[in-house]
Amino acid sequence: MKKIITIIRKEWAEVFKNRMVIFTVIFLPLLFAALPLILLVVTRSAGVGDVSTEMPVQFTQLCNPVLSSGECFQVYMAGQFMLLFLLEPLIIPVNIAAYSIVGEKTTHSLEPLLATPITTAELLGGKNLAAVIPAILATWAGFAIYCIGLLFIASPIVLNALLTPVWLTAVLVVGPLMAVLSVNFSMMISSRVNDPRAAEQISTIVILPVLILFIGQIAGLFIVNQRMVWLLAVVTLALDAIMVYVAVQLFQRETILTRWK
Repeated sequence: MKKIITIIRKEWAEVFKNRMVIFTVIFLPLLFAALPLILLVVTRSAGVGDVSTEMPVQFTQLCNPVLSSGECFQVYMAGQFMLLFLLEPLIIPVNIAAYSIVGEKTTHSLEPLLATPITTAELLGGKNLAAVIPAILATWAGFAIYCIGLLFIASPIVLNALLTPVWLTAVLVVGPLMAVLSVNFSMMISSRVNDPRAAEQISTIVILPVLILFIGQIAGLFIVNQRMVWLLAVVTLALDAIMVYVAVQLFQRETILTRWK
């Protein structure tokens, strides 16, 4: 465990020298938390509560008898941006994990590390946690800011309609699983390419499934519900197990040292 903690400290000491990493970890959660809050402020100040708004058929389940047409519209619009909290744990770790191997190789700091008696499991475990922990904490912090903002902006009825078990499960359960998926995919790519920028660009492919969900919900093709969230959690957990196995298989210490000479 001490070796893993040492790897984590080493990773953080190096990657957080990069301004882009710091910018992503701090600014992205603030941006994603602010977008739905700004939308709620705009719709409330525009007097939406007094306007009869026709909602798409797919979202009529949001409009229970307790909600007025304007409140239903607010819930509908703010709900479109909730999937952003699932994009955060996919986007934030990419810069950290992509740099994790190929970046160290370009700076010639990987060879001394691989020459130590640390096992591959300890090495990859430390690198995984070094990228996953900031992503999860940043996502949860952004969601906490969003929840605090709702207390001041939204009415109690809208607040209850937005803070449902669906999104609590998505952020608290699916989010960390997404972070693990993103990190292992990025490390897998990072172990096979020679350029940190190429590793980052290829690793962004992992955000496509959540983008599809985001676009599909905005287009009114479906609504994200509890069943879909738990299905996403199970699928992501299975993909995590596959990605961890593949990442370990691709990470061959001798090959990495010899093919990049």
